[in-house]
Amino acid sequence: IDTVLGPFDKYAANAVSDDGRIARVQVQFDGPSTSVTPKMLDDLKATAAIGEKAGLRVEFGGGVFQNNTATLTITELFGVIFAALVLVITFGSLLAAGMPLISALVGVGIVVGGISGASAFVTVSSSAPLLAVMIGLAVGIDYSLFIVSRHRGQLATGMDAEESTGLAVGTAGSAVVFAGVTVIIALLGLLVVGIPFLSVMGVAAAFAVLIAIAVATTLVPAILGVAKGRLAPKPGSRAERRAIAHHEQGVVRADGDTQEAKPKPKPTLGTRWVRLVMRAPVVATIGVVVILGTIGIPALSLDLSLPDSGSDPAASTERQAYDLVSDAFGPGYNGPLVVAVDITQTTNIVDDLAAIVGKLRTLDNVSYVSQGIPDAGLDTAIIQVIPNTAPDSLETKALVQDIRDRAPALEREFNLPISVTGATAVGIDISNRLTGALIPFGLIVVGLSVVLLMIVFRSILVPITAALGFLLSVVASFGVVVAVFQWGWFGDLLGIDVPGPVLSFMPIILMAVLFGLAMDYEVFLVSGMREEFVKTGDARSAVERGFTNGARVVTAAALIMFFVFFAFVPESGPTIKSIALGLTVGIVFDAFLIRMTLVPAVMTLLGRSAWWLPASLAKRLPHLDIEGDDLRTHLAETDWAHTQEGFAVSSAGLVTGIGQHPVDLQAPRGSIVLVGGERMQRQHLLSALSGRRSVAGGLAQVLGSPLPSNAADVRTFVAFADVDDHAVRDVQATRTPLGELLHERLRFSAHSMAVRGDRQLGQGKRGTRRLDAEVAKWVDDIRAALHPHPAQVSESTIVADLPLPARRVVLTALALAEGAPVVALDRGDTSVDLRGERELLAAIAELASSDTTILIGTPDVFTSADAAPPSRASVTMHLDTTEVHGTQHATLDELTGGLR
Repeated sequence: IDTVLGPFDKYAANAVSDDGRIARVQVQFDGPSTSVTPKMLDDLKATAAIGEKAGLRVEFGGGVFQNNTATLTITELFGVIFAALVLVITFGSLLAAGMPLISALVGVGIVVGGISGASAFVTVSSSAPLLAVMIGLAVGIDYSLFIVSRHRGQLATGMDAEESTGLAVGTAGSAVVFAGVTVIIALLGLLVVGIPFLSVMGVAAAFAVLIAIAVATTLVPAILGVAKGRLAPKPGSRAERRAIAHHEQGVVRADGDTQEAKPKPKPTLGTRWVRLVMRAPVVATIGVVVILGTIGIPALSLDLSLPDSGSDPAASTERQAYDLVSDAFGPGYNGPLVVAVDITQTTNIVDDLAAIVGKLRTLDNVSYVSQGIPDAGLDTAIIQVIPNTAPDSLETKALVQDIRDRAPALEREFNLPISVTGATAVGIDISNRLTGALIPFGLIVVGLSVVLLMIVFRSILVPITAALGFLLSVVASFGVVVAVFQWGWFGDLLGIDVPGPVLSFMPIILMAVLFGLAMDYEVFLVSGMREEFVKTGDARSAVERGFTNGARVVTAAALIMFFVFFAFVPESGPTIKSIALGLTVGIVFDAFLIRMTLVPAVMTLLGRSAWWLPASLAKRLPHLDIEGDDLRTHLAETDWAHTQEGFAVSSAGLVTGIGQHPVDLQAPRGSIVLVGGERMQRQHLLSALSGRRSVAGGLAQVLGSPLPSNAADVRTFVAFADVDDHAVRDVQATRTPLGELLHERLRFSAHSMAVRGDRQLGQGKRGTRRLDAEVAKWVDDIRAALHPHPAQVSESTIVADLPLPARRVVLTALALAEGAPVVALDRGDTSVDLRGERELLAAIAELASSDTTILIGTPDVFTSADAAPPSRASVTMHLDTTEVHGTQHATLDELTGGLR
């Protein structure tokens, strides 16, 4: 204890009530309030025994006694039980229902342990752990629900359990990561406000979401792997029939065709609901806007403040002290303002302080102003200003601002710097800052949602609809919270004794969490609509089928959120109670009125225009595969690639550029493929087959790796080179000797083979000697391949100095030296006579190993084919006609015999 100011001391500020029945004792601890320990408070409260022996009633209040603790109660357990019931009804299986619960509880345990550990190093507000538990439990169950639901649906269609687990994580898990990251970004946005305790709450809640994501994408798949096929719905059950019906509504083949497999199943409740909405979309849209707009009207009178002892439980000593002081002295005595005066610039301290006190007493809403109390060092004096109104009232906020507005004039008059502080003023400052940050934060969240959804859905109107719907649900949630906490409606039912301002940081936390959950539901519903629209082109049918496919899971997820959040309302403290109530009603409004009513209604009204996106914007937006469409495409491509065993390179309906005919190609391993046609088309095709250019349509594979999904792998074992007259100008080492160029290619070859698991040239001196020997051998092979030409080639030869025919051969040799099993060459548009064509092909056949597949782009494929039939299988094709010919040849002599 630093100081104790008794009710009869000289500097006591009106510390005895007018009727002489109640007195106030002011106790000042040594150090900041955060250093006050529970033992110190217990020791202080133990002094009450002295007064009680004399027949006095003693209660304790003040900032250090403010009850901000938040603990778990039995009602939160009921929330988990109701969530479990929803899961059982959704899955129809206790085993499947238990998995989301177990994973969520594991995640919550990690979160609590992490926050407890962090509290040893940083100050953590008492409500931060409970907020993190509430959010972590809700999103943890939901995220696991999405993955398990997808997995069970796939098992019902006969998919292997291990493959289904991977596909479920790659599809539903992708949406989980997206939704979780949006929540984390929004929660970390609280750091921008710059209020430490709020930043800690935001980080703690973001940590809970991060753990929920990690558990859903690691622990859940592990549990699914242990369960294997036991999670499959029972034969003949509703869950199995529903999954099979969804799977067989449309069978999508790898080439993109869709065929109806079986008659449509009996409409589900979700189907009947969306058909009702689509039958009268204008009525549904107006109805939702009117309902939520009406509910949101109380939000216009939103008043924000930090909690004080007036909102504590009525039986607590803090609340008792608060009420005694309010009744005996006035509500303002529970939140006195402290005016600090710097008195180092005056020698007439007493008179100046008395004059300042006199001016403060003339202000409106002032009940009492104490005399100035200087400190022992005569550096600072404090003046207590007691308002007529409660600390969280609008009038008290106005008084603080009034004193600050008059401070500059007082400073000029007395040459004494003046400031307003104290717990009440600090709380008002925090609330004002949070109120000011609410609109910018909301605009950031809405802007982020528009950008993210524009990337996901490749649309402008869909994100705008989603963002406006989010704002509607947020405003309606604020309206409910204001009506309950500020106006007192149904307060008795929710344990709210005294209505008052809304918790100042509730709106920002509500917006941050609700934003991520709304985006989650939007993705799961609208992504299905987009998938159906892309397949069929029927916008109206896409809305119905997409909604039907996702409605059951979204309904279950929203109900789980509702029960978990509402469980924290009845028994929690005021800090968590308002946040939990806001999230409870926000989930109901956003999931059932916005996502499941307003969105399908607006999508029906927009029709095909809902999916409109300017071409220029589409090119600039990155591709974000939220629902795992690319994974499904990759699996389909891989299945097709498995049917091409024996062919090094093959394609089906491959299109790589505008105006190009689809290309069907099958090239056996070790074959030579001659590709004719216009040079740009040739280069597009060769670049695509080497994994260096995107594919516009169709299927292709190189050595079992499908394109375009495995383009990165294909690039590692396909060498691509231009061998035309101008290619040498593009080589960075134009004047580099041939030996050094070969050294570079062979070292790269050694690395590539090590990556693929093949042999290496080795390291150290032994490796260097082996590399030198390889270079010498390649130079000898090049000389042999150039036999018809007089050009002399050595390790010191400069490639640019060679004549064109020899230069082509050397550039080809450099590409082959990389050791790639597939080599793509384009010889440009320079005309070559028949003999030169024979010589180039003969050199390529002599330099390449028998199992190397070679793709050669040439202006006239038919001339090349006539020049020299390859010794191995050859394929000739012309991109202008897409004609494909395959011929088999037996011996190398047929290619080279006539040339020797």
